[in-house]
Amino acid sequence: MSFFDLQVNGYAGIDFNSEALTTEEARVACEAMREDGTTGALATVITDSMEGMKGKLRRLVKAREEDEVVRETLAGLHIEGPFLNPAHGFIGAHPRDCARPATVDAMKELLEAAAGLTRIVTLAPECDERFATTRFLAGEDIVVSAGHCDPSLDQLRAAIDAGLSMFTHLGNGCPLQLQRHDNIVERVLSLSEDLWICFIGDGVHVPPYALRNYLRAAGIERSLMVTDAISAARAGPGKYTLAGWDLEIGEDMIARSPDGSHFVGSTATMPLVADVLQEMGMEDEEIADLCCKRPREVIGYS
Repeated sequence: MSFFDLQVNGYAGIDFNSEALTTEEARVACEAMREDGTTGALATVITDSMEGMKGKLRRLVKAREEDEVVRETLAGLHIEGPFLNPAHGFIGAHPRDCARPATVDAMKELLEAAAGLTRIVTLAPECDERFATTRFLAGEDIVVSAGHCDPSLDQLRAAIDAGLSMFTHLGNGCPLQLQRHDNIVERVLSLSEDLWICFIGDGVHVPPYALRNYLRAAGIERSLMVTDAISAARAGPGKYTLAGWDLEIGEDMIARSPDGSHFVGSTATMPLVADVLQEMGMEDEEIADLCCKRPREVIGYS
């Protein structure tokens, strides 16, 4: 299979969110992805100060300009933050002190740093006043995805009307305990006919039995898989970084915050995701749809 991953924070020991990322390091990560069958991906930059995010975006743009392998592998950029819900549980691994309300002007600054390579922006609809940033991005043919958020059903519907078209890693980026029925997972699933819904398919972020239920509710035709990989992906146990996080990955290869309260990305590769889906009883054609075809379709990449 020729995998396509819409959310890669790092790979093979390389952190795409490093403030010192070099072109050579980006090439190492991209070569490793290609060896694992991921021929296309979006490098993902997560929440930081505006200047910090702009610097990281520029380094990725530079690496792509300077290296053919990086250029062939990274189809663009996924900006995840800083316009996220800062509430505990929803903010997840993103630094709360850098979360901020969305504005078109701030978004334009990030897009300028990304030099036309932005394919997806993940934001919290309830932090986007009158959904102005969502409407602006949709007008620029950039996929607007909700994530790390807690909008009401009415807010989700209004955001969809403004151009929201995807939800980032449903079942994660939310508190461990939620209201029984009126919660972000149920709201999103109720609107699956209007949203692409992505899941971290590593078998850890969403247990396989729950993932099976989500796929039934959303419909495979509206669903896709990502890894949300960090630098530890493919690299084995050890010490790694994701932006400002210093992480120690144990033998179970699960990326947790130092206090163990939440996940900090994934160590998964796309072949591992495919194996999880296969063990769930999915057919090869369905796996290809979720891991290869649908991600390309979402961003209009041929």
